[in-house]
Amino acid sequence: MHSTTRQALTKVPEVTLVFWLIKIGATTLGETAGDAVSMSMQLGYLAGTAIFAAVFVIAVMAQIRARGFHPALYWTTIIATTTVGTTLADFADRSLGIGYAGGSLLLLALLAASLLLWRATLGTVAVRSIASPKAEMFYWATIMFSQTLGTALGDWTADTAGLGYTGGALIFSLLLAALVVAYRTTRVSRTALFWSAFILTRPLGAVVGDFLDKPLSQGGLDLSRYSASAALIGTIVMLILVFPQRAARTGH
Repeated sequence: MHSTTRQALTKVPEVTLVFWLIKIGATTLGETAGDAVSMSMQLGYLAGTAIFAAVFVIAVMAQIRARGFHPALYWTTIIATTTVGTTLADFADRSLGIGYAGGSLLLLALLAASLLLWRATLGTVAVRSIASPKAEMFYWATIMFSQTLGTALGDWTADTAGLGYTGGALIFSLLLAALVVAYRTTRVSRTALFWSAFILTRPLGAVVGDFLDKPLSQGGLDLSRYSASAALIGTIVMLILVFPQRAARTGH
C-alpha cells in the first residue's frame, strides 16, 4: 500500500520517446510563442517575461497542488517554462546587454547551483525521486533555468558562433544522438544523461523555432509566428491524446 501511494504521488511522466518528441515540440513552441508576444505583438521582452512568468507561477502552483499526474497540466507547465525562458533570455541578452555568451555563462551557473542545492537538500536529482512538494519546487526551478539557458545557448550558436539556424540544429541534434549512444552502450549515470538531454533539447527547439519564423534574409522560413505556434500546439495535443502517458514510478 505504501509503495502504491508513493507511485500515485509521482506527477512527472515516464521518460519515453514520446516524452522527448513532446519536449522538443514544447521548446520550439516556446520560441515561436515567446517571439509572437514580445515581437509580433510589440510588447517587448520585459512585458512578455512578466506575462509568461505569471502563467508559469500559476501553472507550477497548480502542478504542485495536483494529487496525481495530469499530462495536460504537466505539459502546460513545461510550455510555460519555455516561453518565459525565451523572453527572459532575450531580455537579458539584448535589453540588458549581457550578450549571448555572458547570458549563457550566468544561466549555466544558476542551473548548476540549482542542481547542487537540490542534491544537497534531498540527496538526489533523479526524476524518479520527485514525490514531494519540495522536490517539485527544485524540479521546476531547475527546468526554468535549463529552458532559459537553452534559449541563450541556441541564440549564441546560431548568431554569435555564426552557425545559423540549420547549423545550430545539426550541432544539437548530433549532441543528443551522442547521448542516445551513451545511454545504449555505457553505464553513465542515467540521471546525468537525462538532464543533459533535457538541457540540449531547449537550444534545439530555440534554433528550430527561429528557423521557422525568422526572415528569409536571416536564414529563416519567414512563417507567421502565430501559425507556427498553432501548428506546434496542435502537434503536441495530438501526441498527448494519441500516446497516453503514465506517471513515472518513484525510486532513485
